[in-house]
Amino acid sequence: MKYIKDKEWLLKNINEKKVRIIDCRFSLAETEKGRLEYGFGHLSGAIYFDLEKDLSSPIHVKGGRHPLPRLAEFINKLENSGIDENTVVIAYDNGEGAFAARFWWLLHYLGHENVYVLDGGLKEWQAANYPLTTDIPDFEKKTFRFFIKSEFIATIEEVKEVVEKKQEHKILIDSREEKRYLGLEEPIDKKAGHIPGAMSKPWMEGLSGGLYKTVELQRKRFSDIDPEKQIIVYCGSGVTATPNFLALKEAGYEKVKLYVGSFSDWISIPENKIE
Repeated sequence: MKYIKDKEWLLKNINEKKVRIIDCRFSLAETEKGRLEYGFGHLSGAIYFDLEKDLSSPIHVKGGRHPLPRLAEFINKLENSGIDENTVVIAYDNGEGAFAARFWWLLHYLGHENVYVLDGGLKEWQAANYPLTTDIPDFEKKTFRFFIKSEFIATIEEVKEVVEKKQEHKILIDSREEKRYLGLEEPIDKKAGHIPGAMSKPWMEGLSGGLYKTVELQRKRFSDIDPEKQIIVYCGSGVTATPNFLALKEAGYEKVKLYVGSFSDWISIPENKIE
């Protein structure tokens, strides 16, 4: 696959100087758990990036629960991790896929093409009895040159246009599990339901046993979507939509955007309608 590497590839390349490994483990229920687990053991050379401290910025009244990180701070951490435009970067989490995909999406948004997700994450790595370490790496600072791909982002204004004008050339995809999409259950956000007109494509259906499904199966998942149309993916806060973004790209869809603020941003404006 184009954006996903297996554990065998990483084991073979783990000591390559041009390869940098990012540990993205995180728990929404226990926000320090990922960092603690990193301290207990991680892949050799891996640097820890925290979802809320490194891959997001503080929550405001609007913008959703996981706004984009402050770019200057994020880029500074990339540079301190020894990452420049020539570095091959591979991110992993515990195998959920969403936290590593968030990092993957951010680097692509900044124009870095050589970034991948470790298929199956740490779970698959440990199942193979591959080694871990508690050593904290230290790298020479590099200069990270970037260019923002604005076409990767859908603003709330664009989403409102899709909803209000019923634009048929654009498709909204809700990536949350179906019971949240239907408004039967809402464990996190203050309102239940989905953005009007959105179709349901739960992000977890793109994986099986913690591994991403094949390109052929991803194409089958999205076979009811016209690849010529603009696709906008969202979830609750712009994190679990990123595996769908990645899966769509693997399936050959080129016109894909992420609504970063997602449903938590949408409902922050009282007049926005909900289905």
